[in-house]
Amino acid sequence: MFTKELGKTGVQIPEVGLGTWHYHAGPEPLRQGLDAGACFIDTAESYDTEEVVRQAMGQHRDEVFLASKVSPSNFRRADLLKAAEGSLRRLGTDRIDLYQLHKPNDAIPLEETLGAMEELVDAGKVRFIGVSNFSQSELQRAQRAMRMHPIVSNQMRYNLVDRTISEGLLRYCQANGVTLIAYSPLARGFSHIRDYDAQGILPKLSEATGRTPVQIALNWCLCQAGVVAIPKGNSVEHVVENCGASGWRLNPEQLSQLDHAIAFKRRSGAEQFLRRHLPPSCKETIQRLATFLPPIIRRRIH
Repeated sequence: MFTKELGKTGVQIPEVGLGTWHYHAGPEPLRQGLDAGACFIDTAESYDTEEVVRQAMGQHRDEVFLASKVSPSNFRRADLLKAAEGSLRRLGTDRIDLYQLHKPNDAIPLEETLGAMEELVDAGKVRFIGVSNFSQSELQRAQRAMRMHPIVSNQMRYNLVDRTISEGLLRYCQANGVTLIAYSPLARGFSHIRDYDAQGILPKLSEATGRTPVQIALNWCLCQAGVVAIPKGNSVEHVVENCGASGWRLNPEQLSQLDHAIAFKRRSGAEQFLRRHLPPSCKETIQRLATFLPPIIRRRIH
């Protein structure tokens, strides 16, 4: 498993981690992922997976880079400190390696929220501070609000068929030493990526490299400087396959073939606004309904 530096901390983390959003497979697949070298687990208080992460880590907590998130409803200082204690308890640990703001909350001053995050670092309960779903301008505001500790990461949707962040935010993170943690690196299900592969380049590269199409799609993300990925797998087979995306690299010609053969989108500002503010239940309903549509229409909704 290759590693990459987290921000400018000097700390190396596995470039493939274990995502746990909508995870429901119990501790064993996570344990197998740890055994395969993916000693980086990402969870959140809202995922209801912190306890299963604790079970998966077992006696190996010190070998795991552990990341969690605080929900926007808990961004007031007192609420955030209480939320952190709850996560520590559920995770069965005395520290969280990377504690992240799950998404922006404009109703609460960033200075208050990030001040509480810095208190947790000073108390030894958090090692590093990150954000999630922050646009470039929101990330810059957050960076200006920090007093003593840097923001080391931003967790964003990024994959072969959704390159919304590639022209602006990703380049900013790369230039400023902020690690980009790619969530949904397989686009909420590999079938979505297949929908965009009209030329069949993924199976061709699979045959040429001896890697699976899933591993090729993940490796494309990992080839981007400063990017690590946290795919989710709800079975041992899928988790081990995801881990096999690291330890090798597509060559420049293969990357170019993917860049040009795979259709992709960059979401407009209006679409990003709607996706951010739609209730999760609405987004999930749209995704379920989309599975019954032809690929050409699914691509427009995805």
